[in-house]
Amino acid sequence: MRVVSLLPSATEIVATLGIEPVGVSHECDHPSWVADKPAVNRSRVDPEASSGEIDEQVLAAEQSGGVYDIDLGTFERLDPDLVVSQGICDVCAVDAVAVREAVEQLGLDCEVLTTDPHSIEDVFPDIRRIGAATGTENRASELVADLEARVRMVEQTARLTDDRPRVAVLDWTNPVMSAGHWIPEMVEMAGGTYGLTDHGAASRPVEWRAIREYDPEILVVAPCGFDLDQTTENLADLTERPGWDELTAVREGRIYAIDGHQYVNRPGPRLVDSLEHLGGVIHPDAFEDPPADAVRPLSALPVES
Repeated sequence: MRVVSLLPSATEIVATLGIEPVGVSHECDHPSWVADKPAVNRSRVDPEASSGEIDEQVLAAEQSGGVYDIDLGTFERLDPDLVVSQGICDVCAVDAVAVREAVEQLGLDCEVLTTDPHSIEDVFPDIRRIGAATGTENRASELVADLEARVRMVEQTARLTDDRPRVAVLDWTNPVMSAGHWIPEMVEMAGGTYGLTDHGAASRPVEWRAIREYDPEILVVAPCGFDLDQTTENLADLTERPGWDELTAVREGRIYAIDGHQYVNRPGPRLVDSLEHLGGVIHPDAFEDPPADAVRPLSALPVES
């Protein structure tokens, strides 16, 4: 089967099920070999820019045709049987509407499967649906069973802890955005309290005043699309704000960057890795230490003003 996957999380699912996609999105990079596959779309935003500059570029792109362009020539040449797209966020990846328009324009004879997860539990049906569409139902069932068992283990471990610290997870730093969708649920599964956004609600801009009033005991910075180095480079977006030094998380040295590009913002198999990493950040005495390439303590880092 010829599969084109247009978002990184779906590419990870497809690859884990043993399918080698013929085409991917420009951001797909895990497993590493997928980066060599033809990219079917292009971004109109510079991913190396600062958080504030990226926000401005996204707003400008949305007003002039969208953040992504589909490479129609490559799309037609790959002639897929199945295209996996998404409906959750038109900033994160090319959306299903644009994909269906391209399929119709090119006259392609293919199925378009759309994922739209808003919780960690939504990811498991997506895996099963992709498994059914690719004839890998058994592998999908085995994968889901393994992921669900790991989720239960995190919940069981968290229930043995005594406190439920206030946690804030930031999806962006300029403007400040509170992480939504699966994050509130995952923080609570890992033994924390999340009081900034409801379960399943979209990530949203939040006034810095609201962060100060919430006063998180643990602050996680995980901008969508940023790795640890890029997150650290943009940390001044937060540290230069009034009252930063007064936050409990800052005073107690419980500030962490989590790789938002590879983990927190990818609703695929490694979302369970992200849940385990949150457990290690929230209750370090109960969970294993997260790997250094996924989580970085920020409290000890010098910050340039």
